[in-house]
Parts: sequence; structure tokens; C-alpha cells
Amino acid sequence: MKNKVSLTCVEDFNGRGIKEAAYHALDMLNCKPSGNLKNVMIKPNLCYYWDYSTGETTDPRLVSSIIDYIRERWNPKTEIAIVESDASAMRTRHVFKMLGYEALAEEKSVELVNLSEDETCEKEVTVGKCKVTLPLSKSLLECNFFINVPKLKVGPYAGGQCLHITCALKNLFGCISKPRKVDYHPQLSEVIVGINKLVKPSLTVVDGIVALGKHPVKLGIVIAGEDNLAVDFVAAKVMGYNPWKIKHLRLAAEEKVGDVKDVEVVGENIENICKVFPKRSRLGFKIRWGMQLSLLRLYIRISRDIVPSVLEKM
Repeated sequence: MKNKVSLTCVEDFNGRGIKEAAYHALDMLNCKPSGNLKNVMIKPNLCYYWDYSTGETTDPRLVSSIIDYIRERWNPKTEIAIVESDASAMRTRHVFKMLGYEALAEEKSVELVNLSEDETCEKEVTVGKCKVTLPLSKSLLECNFFINVPKLKVGPYAGGQCLHITCALKNLFGCISKPRKVDYHPQLSEVIVGINKLVKPSLTVVDGIVALGKHPVKLGIVIAGEDNLAVDFVAAKVMGYNPWKIKHLRLAAEEKVGDVKDVEVVGENIENICKVFPKRSRLGFKIRWGMQLSLLRLYIRISRDIVPSVLEKM
């Protein structure tokens, strides 16, 4: 049986257009939860306090469409929660309000859950020769159906050592309950793969409505699939990158986090979309990132400000 990933264009960048695209993407998968769907958790990508129009965070209108789909197609009585955790420089209680999720929760009668404030348990996982212990929300581990709703974007690893895609696998990094996630950056690829071994989304729906490459672009794409890694492989190709050259994707494939051997892409043509995506130049990015770090170090010397621990390791 082929591993299906759907690729759908958003015809109109309004609520109705986004909803139609989301429904079409999910209908093409023919994804149906088995048994009684008691509760669903939805994890968007809420990166600091940037609005979805920047291409950094998940559009709440896409999450709204997924909520409607669950209730209209699967079970109208399903309990639904939108989840996120605190980050090194972000507090979930603020980001929910600032990015429209508090209003969405009230409108759709769903719960907002801060995974950093939930009851947690420590889970150990081995990736290659690396062992990591991650604090995870018990509610997340016990939920009936977990939906991952990442962004289609490209960003730097800690320290800007290389480019990477911030999509399906990387979005689960935000499921780790520990707020100070910067501590995981020295082993970021291993931690990303590790969290994906521990937490398995039942469904992934990628927000490529406004995507982020060299700059934000109205790409108007929704990608959906049931295999998180397969979705990332397709997303990488949409952005013009070879997925096998992206460290955490290659490592995830080696660790058998997902299956990328027999992926069937249905809907739009990848080649047509990747021509539009504003791909980042690795060399250009490295130069710009190096200049930013140099200016930051200069500021630190002049101001005598405290050097962040992550910067000291660069």
C-alpha cells in the first residue's frame, strides 16, 4: 500500500478558500480515525510572537478548518484541544492571545493547553548512539488522535551552522514540555528525531499558505499526510531541497521514524510549486548569518551585556 501525501492549492486567501483547500487535502487522503474518536489534540507552530502573515506561524484559519472537518466528517462531539509549550523566549499564554488562538478557542469551543504546565513524565529515547531524556505531557501521550499542523519554512539550526526545513518533524520539538529548549540545540537533530520516536501524529497538515524561504511568499499550498516523515520529504522537495541532504530527515529515515520508500503524491505537481518558492542560498545565508553574529558580538563588547550560553558555543 502506497504512503499517500496530498498537495492542494488555495484558490482564495480568505477563510472560505483556506477551508476548501483543507477539506480537499484531507478528502484526498481518505483519512478516517478508527474506533470512537474521544479527544483530539492539534499542535500548530507558534514561533515566538510573529503573526501568520510573516510565514513564521500557523494560520489559525487553517486550524479552524481542521476543527470543522473533525466535527463535520468524523465526530461532532469530539473533545478538541489546541496545544503548545513555552519556549526559551516565548510564553504560551501570551502567544495564544496575540496570534488569534484565544479567540479561535472561544469561537469553536475548544480548549487551549500549555504543555509546559501540564503533568509531565520523563521519556528516554535512543537515536543512533545518542540517548536523550525528554519531559512530555501525559495528556499528549494519552490523547486519542494527534494532529500536527506545522509551517512550510526554512530556517537556521542553532548557530546557523546549516539550513534546515522547519516543518513536520521539527514542529514536534515544540511538544517538549521544558521551556528552555535552547539546551537541546547542541544535539538538535537527534532530539528532533527522538521526539518523533516518542510522539506519533495520526495526521499532519502543513500550512504553506504563506510560506517562508528567502522571504515570505503567498504560496497558497496545503500539504497533508499520515506519515510525518513522508510529509517532510515532500515539503523539502516543494521548497527545492534534496531531503536526503537535510540532516534530521536523513537521520529520521535511518531510525525508521517513517516510511519514504513508496510515497504517492496526489493533487498538485511538486515541480510547478518549487519554481515559485523563494529558495534560500546556502552560501548567501551563511554570509548574512555570520555578519549578524559579528554585529551581535560587537554589541556585547560595547555594551558589556551578558553573552547567551548558546552564543558562547558557536
